[in-house]
Amino acid sequence: MTSNLMPLDHGSLEHLLPPSWKTQINAWLAEDTPSFDYGGFVVGEAPRTATLWGKSAGILAGVPFFEEVFKQCGCTVEWHAREGSHIEGPRGKNFGAKAGKTKIATVSGPTRGLLLGERVALNILARCSGVASVSRGLLLNLRSAGFHGTLAGTRKTTPGFRLVEKYGMLVGGADCHRMDLSSMIMLKDNHVWSRGSITEAVKAAKSVGGFSLKVEVEVQSEEEADEAIDAGADVVMLDNFTGAGVKVAAKNLKERWAGKRHFLLEVSGGLKVDNAEEYVCNEVDILSTSAIHQGVPHVDFSLKINV
Repeated sequence: MTSNLMPLDHGSLEHLLPPSWKTQINAWLAEDTPSFDYGGFVVGEAPRTATLWGKSAGILAGVPFFEEVFKQCGCTVEWHAREGSHIEGPRGKNFGAKAGKTKIATVSGPTRGLLLGERVALNILARCSGVASVSRGLLLNLRSAGFHGTLAGTRKTTPGFRLVEKYGMLVGGADCHRMDLSSMIMLKDNHVWSRGSITEAVKAAKSVGGFSLKVEVEVQSEEEADEAIDAGADVVMLDNFTGAGVKVAAKNLKERWAGKRHFLLEVSGGLKVDNAEEYVCNEVDILSTSAIHQGVPHVDFSLKINV
């Protein structure tokens, strides 16, 4: 059984980000202001401060992205809440909650810079925090239901925004699963059909992936799972099983292959926030779902210049 512990220091997650991530921020700013900054001309360069307010409950996530937006706009950010911490929402009293809002950060810099970065920064923070919030909520529910394995996201992310969404999963305590097609080798039904069999597909994958990449196979039945395990799959995904079906198949597979082959069992397909607990059993190592990042509600933030 695998485990998934929430990071103790969410601030260190910034060190995971690749060297290219800051160019994405630059591209998003360029998208938002492709030519003249008319509003910036109106307000000018006078130094001001603005307060970032949390207006709904959730987990704060996306701190490095928010900071970089304003850094590129000539501003600095002072945080009053730690990434990974819970924002109480309108009725909360922590972090200086006042009049239905929670004080999250203070941003300082030229007025034009504050307004130039405002919408881009808020969009990123709202989306990332929404992913972290749903991830944390589902993980806590699963732990309460007795699940000790890993909750993972999927590759069903927004094009161009995957890094932020995967980062949000980590802050929420979930596993990113594979980041892209070059991370782990996942053989789905189309791969198997194209190659001819599970055995041949796994053999081909291992011939190029070598020892450093795990091979995962998506299966629709116990029989397919047996073939995948026998072929040497590192991870077997029970896809679109019912909760009851998962418990039967997982128990049978772990008992049948005990002491013969080591493999992880993943369950995916049809798992939602309101039904994931139905799939919990001791034999399942990983529950993966796009429900923690696809179509999740955003956490509401606003940035108001102090007067």
